[in-house]
This record gives sequence, structure tokens and C-alpha cells, in this order.
Amino acid sequence: MLGRVRNALALAPTPPVTVERAYRTGRALPAAERLDLFVDRLVDYRAEVHTCVTADTAATVARVLRERGARTVGVPAGLDPAWLAGFDGTVHTDSPDVPAPQLDALDGVVTASAVSCAETGTIFLDGSAAQGRRALSLVPDLHVCVVDLSTVEAGVPEALARLVPTRPTTLISGPSATSDIELERVEGVHGPRTLDVIIRTDA
Repeated sequence: MLGRVRNALALAPTPPVTVERAYRTGRALPAAERLDLFVDRLVDYRAEVHTCVTADTAATVARVLRERGARTVGVPAGLDPAWLAGFDGTVHTDSPDVPAPQLDALDGVVTASAVSCAETGTIFLDGSAAQGRRALSLVPDLHVCVVDLSTVEAGVPEALARLVPTRPTTLISGPSATSDIELERVEGVHGPRTLDVIIRTDA
């Protein structure tokens, strides 16, 4: 069957395709409005939001992990170790040699982020050193993600413009969730059941 489809496509003319790019771009919001909108969307997705200044990053991370009962956490190799300075549990630095199933033994993971979209409440991870591989942010049941307010854009086009297209991008809009045929919400099916977002308002 696929062979017949390929043959038909080979015989059919290929008209030029023009992709419309007339969507809105260049939108901007004051920092306070971006923060309020981003927090509103995150809370709507059932994420827990915490705000702090850069100097309080370690204390905030430690508090969130303590409140979640996390004693063993994973971190990407490039994460600033100062962020975990206040955490008295066990920290495992991830590497490609660690099989993905072993990540399920972690109580949670702490990562940075690349960029976020206030309008949709979406956080983008691009696999860079402080964010780690996709498995690290998807397998553990708790994800603590640090977001700098300066990386939060108003809309999707503005956020995408800050990403490198060739990098592996993971989009996070709240904890992993789905609904069955009865519309019963089930969390933690395709990723972390719990998402804590720490927004650094002066970074």
C-alpha cells in the first residue's frame, strides 16, 4: 500500500507551497505583567509557583524539596551547585551512562530552563548543560524548575525566537496529565506528577 502511495506522489505534480508567516510577533509586556500572567497560567495548570530573588535560590530550592519530602534528587551536570547548597539530602549528577529506568529511583529533579511563554504558561527546556537530557526531566515524579523572569516572553512567537531550532526542545505546561474517556484527570502518566516552578524575579 505504501508503495502505491509513493508511486502516486512521484507521478503527481508538486506545486510550490508558501508558508504564511503573518502571525503576531514582537509583543512585549512589562515585567510585572509578564510575571502575573505567567503565574496565573501555571497555577491554572496545577503547578506550584514560588518567587524569590537570586540570592535566595538555594534556600527556596531546599524549602521546596523539604516540603515535598524529597531526599534523593537528580541534577544535570551543568546545574549551578550553589542552588543545592541548602539541601541536606543526596544529590546525584546525571550522565548519559545512567539508564533511564534508574532515574525512577529519584525523589525528584532540579533543573534550569531555557525560555518560557507567559501567555500559555509553557516552560521550554533545550537540553543544555543546566537542563539535562529529556529523560531526567520526565522520569522522576517531581520536577523543580528554576525560571528567570528575564527569560519569560509574552507569547509563543517571541519565545520560539529565543530557541536554537536544532536543539532538542521539551515543552512543559504544568504537571503531566491526561483524561480518560470519562474525563477523569490522571496525573503523572507521561511525566512528573508534581511541578514546582521557582521564578527568580531579579534574574
